This record gives sequence, C-alpha cells and structure tokens, in this order.
Amino acid sequence: NTEKDGYDAVQLAHGEQKESRVPASMQGHFKKAGVSPRKTVREFDADFNDIVLKEGMEISVDQFLQEGQFVDISGTSKGKGFQGVVKRHGFGGVGQATHGQHNRLRAPGSIGAASYPARVFKGIRMAGQTGNARGTQPNLQVLKVLTDKNLILVKGSVPGAKGSYVIIEK
Repeated sequence: NTEKDGYDAVQLAHGEQKESRVPASMQGHFKKAGVSPRKTVREFDADFNDIVLKEGMEISVDQFLQEGQFVDISGTSKGKGFQGVVKRHGFGGVGQATHGQHNRLRAPGSIGAASYPARVFKGIRMAGQTGNARGTQPNLQVLKVLTDKNLILVKGSVPGAKGSYVIIEK
C-alpha cells in the first residue's frame, strides 16, 4: 500500500509448490498471507475497477474477462540460441551457388565502409542470440472463458513455449 511502500500494488501467486523448494523468506511471505507455497509470484498495479481483493483470496478467470473482449498478452518467446543472419534477420546470402562462390552462401557480406569511418556502426544486423526475449502480442480476442477449468481460449499467437507463464492485460 501507499503508506508502507509508496505505491499501490497487488501480488498474485500461481501453482502449488513443495515447502522444501521455497526459500525461507518466501515461506514467511506465504504464511503471513495465509496461503500454501506457490511457484510464481508477480506484482501488478492495484487498479482494479470493481473487484475487491483480500489477502489469500482465490481468483478465477470469470472475474476479469468476458468473451469477445480484446486483450494484450505478454510472455517470453521461445529461445533459438545463436543464429546466423539468414535465420535471424532474413538475409538472402551471397548470390548464386556458382561462379566461384565457395562457403559464402549464408554469409552476411560487407558490414561497413572503408578507412573512413573506420568502424562498424551500432545496430548493424549481425548473427547472435535469437528468441528468449520478452514480447507483447496486442489485441488478441478472447473466444471463450471456461470457468469450470479456469481457462481462457484466445484467438491468435501467444508468445512463449507450451506451458510457459504469460500475463494477460485488458
């Protein structure tokens, strides 16, 4: 709350966890709230319109979303490791495979000018880590809210691997 921390926020926890796998500081945190240990804890702005949240309260999907509503979904995309410029940026490679082209088919080609400016400009597209980045997919439509299973069916691409955690915002 504002008096203690300087801002208003709400912490939400998800997924049951063995007590032995939770750090001692978090065990005390959960005991104070009166809930069993959880896998993940995230903090959100306490700007909920009609919903009154209390410590230790269970939250279901039907309290937040209705069918036909549009939401933004944030998550961490699948990691693809260190990739070359063809896969990472869609480069075409160096021309055809004939006329002396040896082992340069997927190479980036030239990366800068000559003795002036005598450096490589920042932001030039090169090989490197691909994926494993936080991203938000905006304006995805909620097709169905399954209250009995506490699930949300969304139309569109959701960032992340199967089973990964995402954040859904109105």
